[in-house]
Amino acid sequence: MKMRIDRRQALAVLGLGAALPATASAASYGGSVSFNHGIASGDPLADRVILWTRITPASATSEAISYRWTMTPVGSASGEVRSSSGVTDTTQDFTVKVDVTGLRPGQAYSFQFTANGVTSPTGLTRTLPKGSTKDVVLAVASCSLYPAGYFNAYGAIAALDRVDAVLHLGDYIYEYGGPGSYGMDSAVAGERPHAPNREILSLADYRVRHAQYKSDPNLQAAHARAPWIVVWDDHETANDSFKDGAENHQADEGAWADRKARAIKAYYEWMPIREPVGDKLAINRSFHFGDIASLLMVETRLTARDKQLTYSRDLNGADGKPDAAAFRKKLADPTRKMMGSAQEAWLATELNASVKAGRAWQILGNEVIMARVKVPSFKAEMGEVALSAALAKLPPEATKRIDRLEAIAALGLPYGLDMWDGYLVDRQRLYGLIRKSGANVVVVSGDSHAFWANELYDAPEGGNRIAVEFGTTGITSPGGGDALPGIPVGEIYAKANREIVHNDQLSKGFVLLTLSKTEMKADFVAVSTIVEPSYTTAIAKTFKANPGLTGVSGLQAV
Repeated sequence: MKMRIDRRQALAVLGLGAALPATASAASYGGSVSFNHGIASGDPLADRVILWTRITPASATSEAISYRWTMTPVGSASGEVRSSSGVTDTTQDFTVKVDVTGLRPGQAYSFQFTANGVTSPTGLTRTLPKGSTKDVVLAVASCSLYPAGYFNAYGAIAALDRVDAVLHLGDYIYEYGGPGSYGMDSAVAGERPHAPNREILSLADYRVRHAQYKSDPNLQAAHARAPWIVVWDDHETANDSFKDGAENHQADEGAWADRKARAIKAYYEWMPIREPVGDKLAINRSFHFGDIASLLMVETRLTARDKQLTYSRDLNGADGKPDAAAFRKKLADPTRKMMGSAQEAWLATELNASVKAGRAWQILGNEVIMARVKVPSFKAEMGEVALSAALAKLPPEATKRIDRLEAIAALGLPYGLDMWDGYLVDRQRLYGLIRKSGANVVVVSGDSHAFWANELYDAPEGGNRIAVEFGTTGITSPGGGDALPGIPVGEIYAKANREIVHNDQLSKGFVLLTLSKTEMKADFVAVSTIVEPSYTTAIAKTFKANPGLTGVSGLQAV
């Protein structure tokens, strides 16, 4: 499969809805404006969708900017044009969000904005279907680090012949910045340094970083192609965040609660997401695609997650030596949370309701890998001679990385403590909800910068298959294979782990899910390069599964 960006999907547009929210000053800015950051839509339901844009004034102003939006169904008779107006100002960084209601289910619409005589690009969106539905096509993306490469995978999404919605599972932006920061060793980092060129902390910083990412033409094209359903992971705030802090937040950077609030305010301003009533961090929500699937988006970062364990801080005992038994007890602490009781209760209700409604699939939109992933011994899998020869061609840091992994492998401990492997009891509670509901669950996960095809079991040995999982690789973010070129990292992880059917630690791209009543297909779509603006795409791997009365079938490679 080869694709190129097709920008001809622009169609005329129009609609009816409520602007969110606007507190305009009395004066109105009448100067030149532009739509430098494109347009977007998101959070589609059967009768409504969010429309988004950002209006950039040519000169700094504290005055409000008036705008008008229009929306019309695609392929329908004229006369259903909808249009309304609103204002935006500095309190929302001149972004615009409109919740358009009263729409028809399963209907494609085109939309535009105008302000001060200037018209935005045209976007295409779609409401969710109701009742009998033939199939559903979803693109699943994650982890787009701006300095690491060109967003070619977003361009590939924009060029898809069909996509009903794009699921973005987090790390839409990164908070890092400055010389030597994460991603700045890329071949194109000099062309794409972060703005501001330092770690972001203030509200203005987070706004500028979102604006930079949305200036990318491939990302703009993907947003214009279909509605997005998004959730944050850690880097929208700071690396390895949890409810009370983050690995990349230090005491001299101010109160975590304040930084988190600034980051989330910018996120809601700049993303096409419907803001929750009440707790602004509770963005778990559901989307129903006719009788095919329910998509349940969970939040596992900021509402309830306890601080991650780390090997550097928590593994060694009082004598300074590794104490694996004590560490396992910490991992198995039943009080350690990822989701919290309120979200667990919501998820149980949604799973049961979806099964009762007769939907074939229950998709769990999840930020981090859920499978059990133990660290393999690279020496044992490759042989010491072959491993040494491969490492001899790499920088010294590669050997240090392997040595750290070998030490963890010798203790039989998990690969990722920031993943569900760091919250064992909470994962078992989740599996209990799935088992009790009888759902056919497909977990889609981000964060890891690798493709994964996993079969999830409710016990480390034996047990029952509880779900299948597809991890999407990064749009650009480097994976484990990038740090160890010449070493078959993904193959070694798959060989050493029961739950991993396939792992690719090198490719960049996205997962394309196609679901019908009787089958689910996952294509791992990879781009040929992220360091050149011209690229091709190919399906790196395809897996299928089927729904059943006792849960989803195993994965079959195609």
